[in-house]
Amino acid sequence: MLRVDPTALLVSSSNTAIAFFARRDLLGSGSEPVGVLWDLPEARRVVARQSQNGSWRYPDGRRSIRSQENYDQLETFRQLGILVEKFGFTRQHSSIERAASYLLSFQTDEGDLRGIYGNQYATTYVGAILELLIKAGYVDDPRIARALSWLLAMRQSDGGWAIPARTAGLRFPEFIDVTLHPEPLAPDRSKPSSHLVTGMVLRAFAAHPAWLQAIDVQGAGELLASRLYKRDTYADRGEASYWERVSFPFWFTDIVSSLDTLSRLGFDTETPTISAALARLRELQRPDGTFAFKLLRAKDKNLPWWICLAVCRILKRW
Repeated sequence: MLRVDPTALLVSSSNTAIAFFARRDLLGSGSEPVGVLWDLPEARRVVARQSQNGSWRYPDGRRSIRSQENYDQLETFRQLGILVEKFGFTRQHSSIERAASYLLSFQTDEGDLRGIYGNQYATTYVGAILELLIKAGYVDDPRIARALSWLLAMRQSDGGWAIPARTAGLRFPEFIDVTLHPEPLAPDRSKPSSHLVTGMVLRAFAAHPAWLQAIDVQGAGELLASRLYKRDTYADRGEASYWERVSFPFWFTDIVSSLDTLSRLGFDTETPTISAALARLRELQRPDGTFAFKLLRAKDKNLPWWICLAVCRILKRW
């Protein structure tokens, strides 16, 4: 399915974590527990920066946009992603327990996690945070179940999701200004959903084994599949070019994160939009096995290989 099979390069990577996951996920070999990655120097440095309350501090945030606490919630999501996705951390490590406790402390009586968008509903980050917590072992946590139920109740009429404040016509960062909007705005469900938001929300359901085949989740998956490489309805990352601006751990909705979700949900390569997306991946592959994407948050020199590993995991499922 690719021009070059990068498996051998991934398995022999000088990055210990990439080589470990390539052996385990692509070859089904290797007997070491994932915990061997928890003592790697980079993982230990991330853990060392964690605050006592379980958060990581966001540096140099603009207070005109968010409070420090809400910035810290965003940074904690980012660092949790690094530990879970790059080093296989689970709730068996105290760092994850503390991070989960911190993030879930933002859960409201309604069931959502609030703060990253001020007092507004953050459908995007609720889905993305839940994905990581589920992968870290919080599958059966009642707080996760409440948040997933809240997400299902927040769908647009077409079956996907949007940022509720966006459906009211408000712009970022105006809509997260608590002085202007002290109460959360309900979604206008007659407005179309956003594939940016739908893709981020679906990652949580795709990670949860009990939700993979739910009718509502499958319907939202069909919606996401139908929008691959199209412009979004809303201005947030609206241009079609954003599909090829990718990151790992996954952040926004891009072509790799979407194919990962759709492969987990059981969609197959005969779906025309998925088939076309896989053909595009083949076109984008370089001779060294990596892909010519626009990489976001690219301080990690191994990011091209993490993306390559993510693509190979997708193809392995198919």
